Amino acid sequence: MLVLIFLYAPIAVMMVLSFNSSKSRSQWGGFTTQWYKEMFESPVIMEALYNTLMIAFLSALIATILGTAAAIGISSMKKAPRTIFMGINNIPMLNSDIVTGISLMLMFVAFGVSLGFKTILFAHITFNVPYVMTSVLPKLKQTSKYTYEAAMDLGAGPIEAFFKVVFPDIMPGVLSGFLMAFTMSLDDFIITHFTKGAGINTLSTLIYSEVRRGIKPSMYALSTVIFVTVLALLLITNFAPSKSQMEAKAAAALAAGKKPNTWGPKLYKAALVMTSFIIISVVSYTTYMHFDNSHSDELYVYNWGEYIDEEVITQFEEETGIKVTYDMFETNEEMYPIIEAGAVMYDVVCPSDYMIQKMVENDLVQELNMENIPNLQYIDETYLTKSQSFDPQNKYSVPYTWGTVGILYNAQRLEELGVEPPTSWADLWDPALKGEILMQDSVRDALMVALKMNGHSLNSTDSAELEEAKNLLLEQKPLVQAYVVDQVRDKMLNGEAAVGVIYSGELLYLQEEAELLELDYELKYVIPEEGSNVWIDAWVIPYNAQNKENAEKWIDFLCRPEIALKNFEYITYATPNAGAFAMLDEETQNNKSVFPDEGILENCEVYQYLGTDADDMYSALWKEIKAQ
Repeated sequence: MLVLIFLYAPIAVMMVLSFNSSKSRSQWGGFTTQWYKEMFESPVIMEALYNTLMIAFLSALIATILGTAAAIGISSMKKAPRTIFMGINNIPMLNSDIVTGISLMLMFVAFGVSLGFKTILFAHITFNVPYVMTSVLPKLKQTSKYTYEAAMDLGAGPIEAFFKVVFPDIMPGVLSGFLMAFTMSLDDFIITHFTKGAGINTLSTLIYSEVRRGIKPSMYALSTVIFVTVLALLLITNFAPSKSQMEAKAAAALAAGKKPNTWGPKLYKAALVMTSFIIISVVSYTTYMHFDNSHSDELYVYNWGEYIDEEVITQFEEETGIKVTYDMFETNEEMYPIIEAGAVMYDVVCPSDYMIQKMVENDLVQELNMENIPNLQYIDETYLTKSQSFDPQNKYSVPYTWGTVGILYNAQRLEELGVEPPTSWADLWDPALKGEILMQDSVRDALMVALKMNGHSLNSTDSAELEEAKNLLLEQKPLVQAYVVDQVRDKMLNGEAAVGVIYSGELLYLQEEAELLELDYELKYVIPEEGSNVWIDAWVIPYNAQNKENAEKWIDFLCRPEIALKNFEYITYATPNAGAFAMLDEETQNNKSVFPDEGILENCEVYQYLGTDADDMYSALWKEIKAQ
């Protein structure tokens, strides 16, 4: 019982929260179904649903055909080869999913296969076939070969004899294998994660990416739907009565002078057929809706999470007729190897300053045709000048947002702890804040905190300075609640931490949400006195982009002042667009946390690409920090 509680209590909590009208995980706001409505109205979720159902159905169907054929072949073998082949069949089921996923990804990359729908489908067929064989083989063992031979003696051909005599007997096993394969594909994450490409998500990968950016109630609803669906399918496939059980029950009934009950097996077969029919119907409908809304012109965008107003994407699609496929990354270090590998092709990407410099030096981006970006005129010269630290001639990038890294703090919580508001990075080493500190899960941002605290440059390549910074972070680690990225927002709003290292653009959003939630504490932001990072995120076009002109249309569209303003109001990150800044109200223009004066920025630096050796040194230090 205790085990069941540990297993299912979190799921039960998630299901309850999916009906909570409040976004807070700690406050019940009343019963609602709005998150389910929001889920079904989301084009992103519906696209992921289509991909999930189509991949699951096709992989299950193909795997069922292949697995059934393989099972028939193995069942006809002698004992020794049958044992060998069954051992080979069992290896994929015993093997770790991550090993299968990575090995398949490496195979696709090695053969120059672009990652996408087809690679996910192939991968799912690969790991589904053994499960189908495992379902079909027991049914084949229960089938008498004499009935097949008798049908042949009566003049039936091999194929006719198989489908009229053998296949009806093994049909429950085939359908069970199909549903098992469908279920395995439906809730797979790891293998899909490693074999998916640009612009494609399944429900599991979508939930993963959304949760990493911050938990939304619609994800509770989506997870609940997936759980209930998978549970239903598992119940159907796992509680099938065996032939021996049915025969035993029938014999017992006859011995007792009763009529054998045949309704159980009939109901089970009917359930299998009905479930398969529902799956085919849903897949057919989603396929029709998918192609009914298809576009001939496309653009693949790779951007940070929650870094654009979805209405802006819709407006761009309506104005241009270009279908935008939008993928998200969480850190520059996560994005870079995806672009470098070249197996996933994006048309436009939004990295940060130092990563753009690295991509330029490694020929991973191409020059922009500025004639196609006339709205570049609205970008403030100040930020074009700052951009020259990583793009000397402004040939490869167009600034999108900018900001600083500082400390966000809960004023009331600090007062309760008897701690003064932070003014220095050293305040994050206060023992009174144990378990109350959120650090950025980013190698450059984390090491920057320790480097600036010691008075060093955040672009330091001095091994002694970096070793000192590493030791400081290790010293701090027992005080840290968690290393996070976008999750810092939810944690600070829910009062789960007192302080957090955060990007300045998050402040306005957090203050607005705190006001809406009527929180009884105030969230404030400060740039430490030692200085910090001032960063610029900018749009670039990867070297292997397939739709360069569309990408330049996208960049030009986002440089339009009214669009830049709309984006700022949504993401609340400082805009480099002079036209958009002029449209802001005076209070926002004078908000020094978002738009700090140049005097405040004197000790702030822009990240630079430090070379391969320095990258390796930073990565090695970061691994040490995270491992302890």
